[in-house]
Amino acid sequence: MDITLLKTFLEVAATGSFVSASERLFVTQSAVSLRIQRLEDSLGKPMFTRSKAGAELTNAGREFERYALSIIRVWEEARQQVAIPEGFTRSLTIGAQYSLWPRLGFRWMDRLQESAPDLNIRAELGQPDRLTRLLTEGIMQVGLLYMPQIRPGLIAKEVMNEELVLVASWPDADIDNLDNYVFVDWGPEFVGAHAQALPALTNPGLTLSLGAMAAEYIVNRRSSAYLPARYIKKYLDSGQLHLVADAPRFPYPIWAVWRDDLDPALTKLAKQELAIVASIAEADGEAVLDRLRGISDDHIVEVLGEEAAHNS
Repeated sequence: MDITLLKTFLEVAATGSFVSASERLFVTQSAVSLRIQRLEDSLGKPMFTRSKAGAELTNAGREFERYALSIIRVWEEARQQVAIPEGFTRSLTIGAQYSLWPRLGFRWMDRLQESAPDLNIRAELGQPDRLTRLLTEGIMQVGLLYMPQIRPGLIAKEVMNEELVLVASWPDADIDNLDNYVFVDWGPEFVGAHAQALPALTNPGLTLSLGAMAAEYIVNRRSSAYLPARYIKKYLDSGQLHLVADAPRFPYPIWAVWRDDLDPALTKLAKQELAIVASIAEADGEAVLDRLRGISDDHIVEVLGEEAAHNS
């Protein structure tokens, strides 16, 4: 069986669209159609019902989906096992969104290398859709994400609460007169809360969908934005960024998504080390919140959107 055909089948099944699958796989729509046709010819039954609305799995397609997932998982396990370098006996592939590698993912790998010298580690980077696909196909065994997408064979566990805080590249920035504000898109819940609490800053003319990477932009310009407390603590310590007094915070959960067929002993070890790293990251975030409380009226830091919702 051609693994490429199976991966294409699963992508169409997940997106419900030949067009969306082609975009995710970086191939033409005609290539996707040809692959699915080849698969259907091999199996002797149609896998999808095509319509203008998209592609829906047939009964045969739904039955085949679980086999396709199993075949790809076994293939990836074999491929990874064969690829383990000499001197290592186990392998683990970790994925994370960009914002979750610094001061969390990298530290997690450090601890795993120290506690399990026989463990070969591979790291992946991507947006939630890509990471979820890699998890589903068995290419990755665990991923760190802000907004997990649960699929069969995956288990999501909350790791910690990220705290998004408002910072500026100059001291004594005034939240009521904040110039050069940059809107960082942290997802629909943040967008809604932000619109409620800070309507004057909703359309600043510049939006970045870059996550914590936006910090690299902010520190080199006279700018301000909402960024993760854990991530920007080093910039606060160095004086490159400054907290904005009386600005509300936004709690943003971080999740670990695990394959449920990962070796139990390795799962236990990885979870233990992640919990330790997360506690350190939470302490960094709490230290930043303590600073924010110290410069805010009544030493209180509101949650973004909650005060606006209460007043309405």
